[in-house]
Amino acid sequence: MNHISSPSVAGAAAAIDCSPFAKGLFIDGEWRQTDAQIAVVDPSTEREIARVADAGVEEAMAAVDAADRAAPGWRAKSPRERSEILRRCFELMIRHADELAALISLENGKALVDAKGEVAYAAEFFRWNAEEAVRLSGELGLAPSGSNRILVDYVPVGIALLVTPWNFPAAMATRKIAPALAAGCTVVLKPASETPLTAYALAELYREAGVPDGVVNVVTTSRPGPVTAAILDDPRVRKLSFTGSTGVGRTLLAEAARTVVGCAMELGGNAPFLVFDDADLDAALDGAMVAKMRNAGEACTAANRFYVQSGIYDRFSAGLVARMAALPVGPGIDPETRCGPMITRKAVEKIEHLVADAVGRGARVLQGGKALSGSGYFYPPTVLGDVPADALLMHEEIFGPVAALCRFEHEDDAVAAANNTEYGLASYVYSRDLKRALGVAGRIEAGMVAVNRGLVSDPAAPFGGVKQSGLGREGGHHGVLDYLEPKYIAVSF
Repeated sequence: MNHISSPSVAGAAAAIDCSPFAKGLFIDGEWRQTDAQIAVVDPSTEREIARVADAGVEEAMAAVDAADRAAPGWRAKSPRERSEILRRCFELMIRHADELAALISLENGKALVDAKGEVAYAAEFFRWNAEEAVRLSGELGLAPSGSNRILVDYVPVGIALLVTPWNFPAAMATRKIAPALAAGCTVVLKPASETPLTAYALAELYREAGVPDGVVNVVTTSRPGPVTAAILDDPRVRKLSFTGSTGVGRTLLAEAARTVVGCAMELGGNAPFLVFDDADLDAALDGAMVAKMRNAGEACTAANRFYVQSGIYDRFSAGLVARMAALPVGPGIDPETRCGPMITRKAVEKIEHLVADAVGRGARVLQGGKALSGSGYFYPPTVLGDVPADALLMHEEIFGPVAALCRFEHEDDAVAAANNTEYGLASYVYSRDLKRALGVAGRIEAGMVAVNRGLVSDPAAPFGGVKQSGLGREGGHHGVLDYLEPKYIAVSF
């Protein structure tokens, strides 16, 4: 299998002008350039497509200053005013959906169909939180002693530092920004340096929607350690929301502890996908393709470990191989592509290492299994059969288009295997027996379980994990509460 970068596709990619999204750091409603710059590379071609400003500690603190100045005014706005602004953010994202999707495909490599899905998903966080902004209410009750009333108000937590990854450059930003703004907080966003252009494009839309200067600030940096440490050490910063690897999350938690900053952590995953003998085979295969191949497997919710009961294993395996082999591999910007490149060469090398380890321990390559030649960071859709439990990819996040299949006989064995991981983010269960499916879902140690469906994320639902997969929840009513502090007032009247 080879990927083909046709002249027409390459020309279309080259014709996209990225300069409007590389005007500098976005601080206090203005664009600020720096002497140092960060190169942004198209992973489909390995060509540089833009250079963005590279913030140091001084620029980072200017962003905190801007957020601090804007905080009183934004907090004082009525819930309806904030709601209307968030609603306009949603409308503008939908209006510019095609341009945003093309930009995501170009800097991320994501298949265009997936990029369009991401934009719709990302925009929905603004619509949902526009509605949440006017639903925030306090509590009033009588103390059990009868001595006073208990008045509970919910107040903005303060300035929030938002750190987002490269795999969903629009959705991971809006999933944090929208609830923070709905709650009345101001923010400093640090997007991943691999995919910063989408964050800057969205910043321009926020301004057009009426977000006041300084309420949202965006800074990119090649020195995330010193920059985030300086921001977290500022006593005005009271919230950290991070999406990324568990290892980096642990480091940030330790840094946040110095000033007792509240933390929301959406960390790594190693999602199990359980298929029982009585499952609807076609539905399970449909779900497997969504759960595994959304964003070419570069998702924390991606199904990594497929536990398939013996009676259906051979048919499921054959069906998955056929579907994976049929996926067109190519540049993300090509409308025909269904599996784009990985984000970096290092990501490809990690996948190669995990696959080689599994094969060395006895796994069988049923499809793919070898990086593609030529320019770009491509790895083909891959299926490994009868993967042993001690293979590294059964315990590490793959973050690529590799499905590892294992047989099981009994329900208890499948549940035990699914829980044999330090992670607990997403999981998937397929069975026609709803009682069994829900029972298994209850036994799996994960923050989210999809039953007979391959997509678990929804802006109206709480997203998050247990164990080493994180702290707190994003989305739903729970998401906005993460940016609010309950304030108790004892009053007699």
